[in-house]
Amino acid sequence: MEKELQNIITDEKLDKYFDVTGRALKKLKLCCPDKTHFDKMAKDYLLMATSYFGDAQHFRDNNDYINAFASLNYAHGWLDAGARIGLWDVDHDSVLFTVD
Repeated sequence: MEKELQNIITDEKLDKYFDVTGRALKKLKLCCPDKTHFDKMAKDYLLMATSYFGDAQHFRDNNDYINAFASLNYAHGWLDAGARIGLWDVDHDSVLFTVD
């Protein structure tokens, strides 16, 4: 099973997911008032997303494409969740985020 997944998760597929998640990370803007519970949540969600994004790069650098792909999906999941509950402004971008 793992060998089959290795063949499905190509460099091109990883490039696409790195691109989409990277663009989403650059697009979002923190918008919650400073020192509030929501500000803390926004920063925590962003930390989780950027950590998983970094993990994905580490896994890719070590030719572990399965975990790289999984980490990218976790990263984008945190971004979508934060956008969906209004922790940051994504300018109603429903291409990079699951909003609207």
